[in-house]
Amino acid sequence: MNDSVKLLIVDDDKQYRETYRMLLENRGFVVGEASSADEALDVLSKEYYPVVISDVIMPGKDGLYLLDCIKNRYGSSVEVIIVTGYGSIENAVKAIKVGALGYFIKSGNPDELLSEIEKAKRLVQFEKKRELEERSSGSGLFMHQSKNAKIRKILEDIETLSDSSCNIMITGESGVGKEIFAKHIHDRSEAADGIFMATNCQAFSENLLEAELFGHEKGAFTGAAAKRIGRFEEASGGTMFLDEIGEISQSTQVKLLRVLDSRYIERIGSNKKIPVNFRLISATNKNLKDEMANGRFREDLFYRINTVWIEIPPLRKRREDLEGMIRFFIDHFGREIKKDIIGPTKETMRYLLEYDYPGNIRELKNIIERLIVLSKDGYLKMEQVGEKNEEGEKAKKCGASEILPYKDAKRRFEIEYIYQVLSASDNNITKAAQFMGISRRQLFNKITDYKLK
Repeated sequence: MNDSVKLLIVDDDKQYRETYRMLLENRGFVVGEASSADEALDVLSKEYYPVVISDVIMPGKDGLYLLDCIKNRYGSSVEVIIVTGYGSIENAVKAIKVGALGYFIKSGNPDELLSEIEKAKRLVQFEKKRELEERSSGSGLFMHQSKNAKIRKILEDIETLSDSSCNIMITGESGVGKEIFAKHIHDRSEAADGIFMATNCQAFSENLLEAELFGHEKGAFTGAAAKRIGRFEEASGGTMFLDEIGEISQSTQVKLLRVLDSRYIERIGSNKKIPVNFRLISATNKNLKDEMANGRFREDLFYRINTVWIEIPPLRKRREDLEGMIRFFIDHFGREIKKDIIGPTKETMRYLLEYDYPGNIRELKNIIERLIVLSKDGYLKMEQVGEKNEEGEKAKKCGASEILPYKDAKRRFEIEYIYQVLSASDNNITKAAQFMGISRRQLFNKITDYKLK
């Protein structure tokens, strides 16, 4: 069995949890524990476990409640195996109806449980592959269908790198699609079957970033209520993508360099060396040579992470791809929002093709989405969203990243800012509100108003 598969054991009986842990860890699984449905949901909100093995009868909320919550939140990306000590057919039927993959009787042969786990593992891997194919087909427009000579050359270089595991640096303006190219490199590499672990270094404070990357042991610091597998460890056998690497602190730079040199990590609160083997792809919109000259980025790390350097051109320098991208986003958002879209007016299409897009592909995507949302007759018209006006042109000349009315710009900033703070706070609303300097109720009201997930 694959030793990278992670399982979460949920049972209020500590003895059973320890028995399952011994059984499964001896077979190479990474095992987490929870003693209740609420604790399990809290663990899953912070760390991904593709397979959950849960008891049915537990004090408070039972295993069927947990199963229902998992299926509603995570769908087929998490498979659940229900365990019962009673062999109740009624419970088993309920579990299968709600979405359990199968069930296991505690007094049964452990090989039956291992068989169910193997089945769950295969289903999760199939789902990941399906999602990958969907993502690949969606990003194909930016990749294989590009008419731009520089993009075509980058794609040729990526094919050449497919047999190599060297570290790669991707640079380019914000919004050019650096993560899309990083994912394409992963998909074309020998590590394609492994995980692609993307981390935005800018979204975390220094301490939180290290906890995310290296993981921690239970009790390693205040709030570390359980052991957590770090992203470096989870990415082993696959690709680690560090976006905005120019934002990491000097202290974290030293630790990252040590990992790249030794291929070992130590979780926070432990001195046990854990081997890791991942391909590193980094990205930044900063000039790292300037950062080195100013003493903010280590020279030895700089040369360690950019064996190959790929620079993605901005959208304004690949206008031959614009029309295809516009058509792609219109089709994509038309289906997503469930609107019958005829297309942009001639004036709108001319504007979309001539605009410089300082926010690059991200800005183009946002503009098309807003045009479709506000369309009333199937035609996309710039005047409906206030893009094509004197104020917008003035904003463009002043260097604004997107032409937006003040109210829309403020709304977008707040949404992105709240997402970043919540992510850095492990989705803890109390901690996030304290960091933002507002009350918990104020933050909750904003989350509700903006319909944030």
